[in-house]
Amino acid sequence: LPMAFRDVNARRHIGLQQLASLALAGRTLLGPMKSYKFIVDESTNQSTVICSAVRLIESLDLTSAAGQLLNETIQAQNKEFKTGMSTLLFLVGAWSNAVLECLQQNVPVSAIVSVMSEGLNSCCERVQCLQISIHDVNQELCSSSVGPNTFKSKACQIGCDSLLNSQTFLYFQKDISAPEEVIPISSCSHQEDDCNYNTCLVSPLGGFGSTASLVKPPGDKSTSVISGSGVIASSCTKQKLTHSRYFSTLGKSYFSSQRGNFRGNLSGQSTDPCEYYSLGHLAMTLSRGNQTSMKLLQNIVAYQQERAECSGSSQFNIAEIVTCCLLGLPESYSCVSPGFVTLISPEQATVIKYFEDKPLRILLMDGDLTEQYRHLGFNRPCNVRTILERPSLQEGRAGDLWLSSTLDILKSFEISLVLVKGNVCENLMERCIANSILVIGSVTRNVLCAFGEVTSTQPVTYLTQLNASCVGSGARVELWKACDGRATDLGELVPVKIKVRGIPLLTAVLTTTVTSKMQLVEDQFWTLVYRLHHALNDEKVFLGGGAVELLCLSHIQMLAEEPVQPATKNTVKEFRNPWLAASAAEYKSVVLQALASGWKQYLSVVMCNAAEASSELEACTSVDHHLKKASDCGSPSAYILQEFRRGDLLQGGSGPFADHGLGLKVYDNVTAKTEAWRRALDLVLLVLQTDAEIITGPKRNQLLNSHVSSEFMFL
Repeated sequence: LPMAFRDVNARRHIGLQQLASLALAGRTLLGPMKSYKFIVDESTNQSTVICSAVRLIESLDLTSAAGQLLNETIQAQNKEFKTGMSTLLFLVGAWSNAVLECLQQNVPVSAIVSVMSEGLNSCCERVQCLQISIHDVNQELCSSSVGPNTFKSKACQIGCDSLLNSQTFLYFQKDISAPEEVIPISSCSHQEDDCNYNTCLVSPLGGFGSTASLVKPPGDKSTSVISGSGVIASSCTKQKLTHSRYFSTLGKSYFSSQRGNFRGNLSGQSTDPCEYYSLGHLAMTLSRGNQTSMKLLQNIVAYQQERAECSGSSQFNIAEIVTCCLLGLPESYSCVSPGFVTLISPEQATVIKYFEDKPLRILLMDGDLTEQYRHLGFNRPCNVRTILERPSLQEGRAGDLWLSSTLDILKSFEISLVLVKGNVCENLMERCIANSILVIGSVTRNVLCAFGEVTSTQPVTYLTQLNASCVGSGARVELWKACDGRATDLGELVPVKIKVRGIPLLTAVLTTTVTSKMQLVEDQFWTLVYRLHHALNDEKVFLGGGAVELLCLSHIQMLAEEPVQPATKNTVKEFRNPWLAASAAEYKSVVLQALASGWKQYLSVVMCNAAEASSELEACTSVDHHLKKASDCGSPSAYILQEFRRGDLLQGGSGPFADHGLGLKVYDNVTAKTEAWRRALDLVLLVLQTDAEIITGPKRNQLLNSHVSSEFMFL
């Protein structure tokens, strides 16, 4: 019987094997030093560059049920968090292999499901001691990351300008090979609402850590305490920064400093310097070393914080951020621009010359601008059979009548700019161009809301609803200009900038000359944006650099080494079967070791990808060394926290910013990480139980008559 049971195990768990095989393709996507992959479409021979689990899974031909489930799980993680997908994919593969090993040792499915679920829940509770509140992180960054003399030799030149009213709020690089270059703006002054602003423009690739931020006063030796740790962070202590939440080594790069002076304050508002500058550094500690995305996000944070000082709005609002991808320009042209930057056709661009920077009347459409569009929930007449809903617009009078009436409505209200959430009728677009009316489709709801707020305009669903109160004014349209001041013509598409005085909208203009890399650049930017967004929503972060995974591994191994306890009445009641309850206790150590193997592989692969170890064997040896020291310490969490503060946790003290002595650390999202763990294990256990219910082969009757038959459902 045991041989028959083993044979069935070997044949039936195809789903777990498929999961492990699919996850194997994403091993190089783990950690900060990702290896790019080229995905080639065999039908078109077109290729794209990817370095995320989402794009990898989307590009694969997933015909199996297990593959479809994996895709849905990763898409759910991406939709909710925009981060953690590579971790999820890797752990799915690691735990699938671990479960298969348990099955080879004849561990019952019920015991695997129960023990693994309990083990993960126990880990999620255990690692709470490595959570740090955002307030404590900000205090630590303020006290230790920027000492008074840290940037003394590389202070940037400061230009005074109003961020809220500047026509070009651009942070750009002039030369990717010049990491220390600082681009000053000619000094000017502007005052609005009793608020003054100082800005400093620095290249996105012009050195890590550059941000418009407050610097501690000279001689400030303030300290902060990480809650629950008992460890004091001092500004005198030189600490290291890794450029991601993991551990890696990067080539030498140098810091340029920026010092911004936020002099305007609303009565009753906090004047704590840390409150204003730490978000930019927090974004750095959550990044994975992508310099362009990190600098763009820091610049967005600086803009929103200065605006919040006067308006009292949120210091970081993800709804006010949009992206515009420009293909054909070098990445050095990436920048942040106030207002809405989008792409239009060259024919539409010809309309802009008639505007001459004049204030335009604007209309917002919450739907499609087509004759056949009907809002969601529209009920057609009952008992009516439609033979032909509409004739061709080119041939029928009905179509011409709709075009003429639509154009007459726009002209009667003197509308020059129309932003449409959905699609726009091509024939109407042509007529609008001929009448110097600019119509832009596929505009997101956030953009419509932003324009609606500053122009007091309500979006309409149909033009027949239009009245004078639905039309805004004050919009200005111009060709978007690159950092060198020249208008940009990309041939097929032309970038334009739409702005209104006081609009909070910011556009991250992302550029690259490589077609296959455009999606990658946008994904990297949004991933970093959402990391900061979730960190602020959680109001806490995890210690990074492998600290959380190492504590999970240590905790699970301690549980596995505990002596086996006999099944209790509660356990028997839970399983409703004394045999199943006994098996869960008997196989607890085996299953927990299998669960721990997933995190051990995770740490090993990240170290190998980051070149911290020459092989997985060497990486595993390093992890075992830390586990032994943590065990000998008596308190693994205290040991891990101590090593984290020293910067030596699984890194050998060779972080990418080790030469600069900056006290920035590596942090990670709490909810996104734990949800990735749970989703990975839930998927593996789902496929395990599904496979267990499908049994074929000549041993069916033998299994049916055995004492383990209660585990199976025969169809």
